[in-house]
Amino acid sequence: MASIRKEISTKASIDAVWAALGDIGALHTRLVPGFVVDTRLEPGARIVTFGNGMVVRELIIDVDDRAKRVVWSVQSELMTHHNGSAQVFKGEDGQTRVVWIADLLPDEASGPVDQMMEQGIAVMKKTLDALAEKGGQ
Repeated sequence: MASIRKEISTKASIDAVWAALGDIGALHTRLVPGFVVDTRLEPGARIVTFGNGMVVRELIIDVDDRAKRVVWSVQSELMTHHNGSAQVFKGEDGQTRVVWIADLLPDEASGPVDQMMEQGIAVMKKTLDALAEKGGQ
């Protein structure tokens, strides 16, 4: 099973970062605009449209305010298994860390998923850093 991990640090406050990450229906406006261009909620899931045109259905497994963690599972013909999570932590020097992990099968899907996650985490950092500059600390 492939496991991909991405991590960023931002000057945005842990509460501001969690507010954006935990708003599971607003990926396209609050967390990764442009990388995700639309997010629609339905009972127990969200439909995510990416900037490259890909559309996926993600089952929402958990939104844990206490742990500041979101867990989801992508339903896709390309993957037989996917479990994703993103969690917010208090970092060093007053920074906030975001850790995004995806575990998936088959291993062959890891290349394209890794590339998408690399793009997504870069947009997330840019968005959260801009939030901190606007006073979202």
